[in-house]
Amino acid sequence: MKTFISLVYAVALFQNLAAGASIPRPLHLFPTSRRHLNATQVQRELGNQVSNTTVIFGPDDSRYKNSTARWSIYQRPRIQVVIEPALATDVSTIVEYCNDNSIEFLAINRGHGSTATLGSFNGIQINMARFRDISIQPSGETAWFGGGVYDGQATEYLWEYGYVTATGACNCVGMLGPGLGGGHGPLEGVYGMISDNFRQLNVVLANGTAITVNETSHADLLWGMKGAGHNFGIVTSFEYNIYPRGPDLWHYHNYIWRGEKRDAVFTAFNNFHNNGSTPVNMTVNFGGFRLNTTISTTDPIIWWTFAYRGTAQEAERLLAPFNAIDSVYEDSGDVPYPGVSIAQGNGENQFICQDNEVRLTSTAGLQVYNLTAEHQIYDGFKRRIASNPTLAAGAGILHEGYSTEAVNNKNPEDSAYPFRADHHLMLVQIIIPPGNASIERAAWEWANEVTDQWNGGQPERPVNTYVNYANGYEPVEQ
Repeated sequence: MKTFISLVYAVALFQNLAAGASIPRPLHLFPTSRRHLNATQVQRELGNQVSNTTVIFGPDDSRYKNSTARWSIYQRPRIQVVIEPALATDVSTIVEYCNDNSIEFLAINRGHGSTATLGSFNGIQINMARFRDISIQPSGETAWFGGGVYDGQATEYLWEYGYVTATGACNCVGMLGPGLGGGHGPLEGVYGMISDNFRQLNVVLANGTAITVNETSHADLLWGMKGAGHNFGIVTSFEYNIYPRGPDLWHYHNYIWRGEKRDAVFTAFNNFHNNGSTPVNMTVNFGGFRLNTTISTTDPIIWWTFAYRGTAQEAERLLAPFNAIDSVYEDSGDVPYPGVSIAQGNGENQFICQDNEVRLTSTAGLQVYNLTAEHQIYDGFKRRIASNPTLAAGAGILHEGYSTEAVNNKNPEDSAYPFRADHHLMLVQIIIPPGNASIERAAWEWANEVTDQWNGGQPERPVNTYVNYANGYEPVEQ
């Protein structure tokens, strides 16, 4: 069974990042799917089978725009009807209805899936927005989360009651989308990835059957859903590890350096991370290359942000090599843990969380930074600033680094997540104007070039694609 699920991980590259899944239609009653739907028809056929607080609406409804908003509108799915179920039993009923009528269905939480295959979808969206309850259990060791809970919500709620848990670094992203594919985040060095903290999940399968998945019930499926779980079913709720909060204040430090400092910066990073030995409380750092015309109109700048779980004195001692590199901008301070994401630019209302942009992405997993590759990537960015300023203006070359102690300490055989040896998660993200074919071609050429350069800098390692950052064009082997 585990061998089969390992193969499914590759298939998941071509599917969406969502609270549950875009589940292929199993055994159709009709040879072709119903391609023309409207909310009135679905309400008439389905409305009396679901709870009276479930809502069904289409493009003419004022709620449609917000409900179908997506982080990236590259290859946007065609949503003919939106259903927002109120109960887990409603999800089963909706899935059965879709199967009976050969209608495609797509479960979403916050709409951050960005794989190209979403563009072929045409059917009903199941929006999990009403599944946002959090219930801390009497033991104080776990909580039950609804399938629609998202990072910022979970962090704020738990902090108020004296707890923290492993989430992603970006406040606007759902917990389950990243979690079912692994789920990197600020506390992974202390508590593991999101997927490492699942205790059990309530899942609606492709045929509408509702099951509970844990170590004693469907244990193989639990193994698969810890890292390769997007398409096994729709998760309506899950029990999850939580931990006592503390320390009360975290330290952050943000830098901007000119490009001429790149050798010094990446040498400092390789020494700092020491190939997977990042100090456990130096929880997350990320940054990279982008254009900032207030500093230079011809060269990309290097920006970076660090978050430390503890005092400024402890953090700045570790950051001394970076403080020794002349910067053009610095900003640092101490905030409670829920404020860290905002200090690092990952708040719900900040730029990274803006919806409805055409975003093209490509990714790689690294162990160390190769200075030759980083020179090539930087020089390629500089050339695009000169030759295609519209393209360069929307580009960001992102490098993510985490403390990984708890991730490395997990038995890799306990989950389907395959890339625990990757210490750095890389992402090219290029925002382009909609409907511009020449810019799109140039953007894909650039994104693939950068990914090839990263992977070319580690020729002894296999090419890995983190499923949550996959664009859907990768070969199955990755």
